[in-house]
Amino acid sequence: MHVTIAYVIAAALFGLGVYGVVRRRNAILALMAVELMLNAVNLVLVTADVSLRSALRGVPGEAWANPSSQPGSGGVFALFVIVLAAAEVGVGLAIILQFYRMRGAVALDEVPLDQERVSE
Repeated sequence: MHVTIAYVIAAALFGLGVYGVVRRRNAILALMAVELMLNAVNLVLVTADVSLRSALRGVPGEAWANPSSQPGSGGVFALFVIVLAAAEVGVGLAIILQFYRMRGAVALDEVPLDQERVSE
């Protein structure tokens, strides 16, 4: 498989994620679009790791160029992005749930960003 195919798929996924964040009114769907963008980044990280390892396989003498001496760094970065995405989903869903309890809806258009807090 050509590396270009994976990059084009990742760009399409990232574009769909950006479109979902910009156009969606529902907060949960916006979080799903952010997850789609993070998965596109994971695809780019793993693809770049595989393609660079295959390109550096013939370079002698340097420790960073020897693919067998280091674990897959793209996969490690992708794992960190997955952990970050899990934390983002947990915090994001907690915020959305609290907002739903307060307002009764999760529409992003109805979120008052400039309203001051009213003390009771």
